[in-house]
Amino acid sequence: MAAALMTSALTTTPSQAAAASQIVVDLAAPTGALRYGATGFLYGLGDEGIPNETMLAALKPQVTAQKAPDGLQHPNGDALKIAPMFKRAGGRDIQIYMQDVYKQWPYENLGIDDYLAKVDTMTRKVVADPYRASYVYVPFNEPDQIWYGGNLTAFLNDYRTVHRKIRSIDPGARIAGPNFAGYRSADLRTFLRFARDNDVLPDVMTWHELGDDFFTSWNEHYADYRSIESSLGVSPRPITINEYGRFSGDLGVPGNLVQFVAKFENSKVDGCLAYWTTAGGLNDLVTRNNQATGGWWLYKWYGELTGTTVSVTPPAPSGSLQALAAFDQGKRQARVIFGGNNPAGGTYDTNVAVKGIPAALGGTVQATVWGVDSTGLNPSPGPYRVSATNHTVSGGQITIPLTGLKGTSAYHVVVTPAKDVSPSASRYEAEYAALSGAARITYGTAASYVEGGGVTFVVTAPSDGYYNVGLRLSGGPARLRLNGSDLTEVTGGSGWNTVTTKVFLTAGVNRLEVQGAAVDYADVAATTGTITAYQAESAANTLGGAVRVASNSAASGGRYVGYVGAGAANTLRFNDVTVPRAGLYRMVVTYANGELGEGSDNYNSNIVDRYADISVNGGAARRHYFRNTLGWSNYRTTVVDVTLAAGANTITFGNASAGYAPDLDLIQIAAPLG
Repeated sequence: MAAALMTSALTTTPSQAAAASQIVVDLAAPTGALRYGATGFLYGLGDEGIPNETMLAALKPQVTAQKAPDGLQHPNGDALKIAPMFKRAGGRDIQIYMQDVYKQWPYENLGIDDYLAKVDTMTRKVVADPYRASYVYVPFNEPDQIWYGGNLTAFLNDYRTVHRKIRSIDPGARIAGPNFAGYRSADLRTFLRFARDNDVLPDVMTWHELGDDFFTSWNEHYADYRSIESSLGVSPRPITINEYGRFSGDLGVPGNLVQFVAKFENSKVDGCLAYWTTAGGLNDLVTRNNQATGGWWLYKWYGELTGTTVSVTPPAPSGSLQALAAFDQGKRQARVIFGGNNPAGGTYDTNVAVKGIPAALGGTVQATVWGVDSTGLNPSPGPYRVSATNHTVSGGQITIPLTGLKGTSAYHVVVTPAKDVSPSASRYEAEYAALSGAARITYGTAASYVEGGGVTFVVTAPSDGYYNVGLRLSGGPARLRLNGSDLTEVTGGSGWNTVTTKVFLTAGVNRLEVQGAAVDYADVAATTGTITAYQAESAANTLGGAVRVASNSAASGGRYVGYVGAGAANTLRFNDVTVPRAGLYRMVVTYANGELGEGSDNYNSNIVDRYADISVNGGAARRHYFRNTLGWSNYRTTVVDVTLAAGANTITFGNASAGYAPDLDLIQIAAPLG
């Protein structure tokens, strides 16, 4: 079966192929276990639920760098406050930017004694925190640019003092340093020698890669640093590049971000995307709190790599076109992520040559290629299929010719045993999904399926509402979970059957997990269902204290309710929220929040994620944060789960602190299952 089953409009001719560059992937040359280290964020998390936990969990996050406990640098991003969500989502390490306890940038220099007192307070808070083992202290941030300038000796002495102070309170502390603003070979050598001689070696080595030199010189930076360690007799330190990406042109751009993902994974180091815009959006991977930009999909592909990384030879080691590949022998599946070429004409051609293909994949393999485009800070429609082609393996190798690729886009190649049918461009195939437990893939010429474990589909919905989820299953019963919560049981019975379940999905990304049946694929299609709306300004509601109705043409009906909070008496109570039966419901809240808070007067927008304490029928209130909408006329939605009684209910929004809840437009009530 050497003939192509299906190709997209991106075709190739002999003359084009001769001019194309080449990426060579060698499945027979493993380079180590996957680290997923590039999936890190500086201020990527704002508050609990900011961003939506599903957006984080789907990426296999590793490291986040956040604000000092109760720090003043920015209104949100406190390391201790975001820790529960980050750990629930599978995160590994939380770095604490300790100098962000100060309000200004550059940091106010009030002397080392002032800072030591603050270090004492912060460290004691960390020691008392239940996630203590996950924290890494970063005592200085870009010391080559703030406080010390060119005075390296003064910095080294203060680093030693602060390092010893932290260890005196937290003997098991992991401490990072020096956290220079860029790669500084001579200063790093001096720092390491001093740290070695004074017994204050960092547990994690950190510096930043924020300039053009990363693209041409990362391999040299990494090799030089390792040679410095070796020459000084210092054991290899874990490395975290806890700020990466240029001020403009990288964040959210899949083709540019491939450079970092590939190089950091190849070097087995960690990295955190730089904080150039607003906190809580995974550094421009997430928009509107639960919708993916084009860049998000690149990291989702990265998180779905399994097995071991394998050797990749790009067209040029320091060129703009880079790639990363992994091979999973158990799954009989190879994956390649590539992109980053920036030709003057805007598009380019390349051949992806995959060699070292084992006999276990068969004499014919299928290569499916997906692409995702840059969307800036706007929601992405998601990946599109470029081609799906069967190739005859010759000498353990195939070549996949591709033309008309976009320089700012990223691409994902999946190589599996051949099939007679092409994967649907709109269908979610189980063999491409994230697997858990003892799940195994069975490849067939007509179809491939997964059995013996869990399958998690990452699906997108253009808007909040009901969708028919059609699962092609065999056996069961199977447990169906949505965004980490149990939903219902489904069964395929004997043979293969399509089971359709109407579920309420939130706008953006959702995770559908199936456990307990053989799974072929999932289809998702919009449908109708009962969603009941309740306007905030309705006369049926109760406005307490200073709460009042105001006008805004952007709100539904032109009116909203504001000034909820800033005191226990200022509440909005929705009355007569009526449902036919008791149970869990989805409450879609339409709101606006344009508040800016205090913090450093630099390039970041110090947005405030307002919160409301929400209670049902007078019961205990639960706090929910509302992602800043970047304007008081920008109305967005968030979904809150509420447990309602059969018949009429009351739902009360309040905020007894000095702060306000967001402006409230309306709520909509929907059952999780239609």
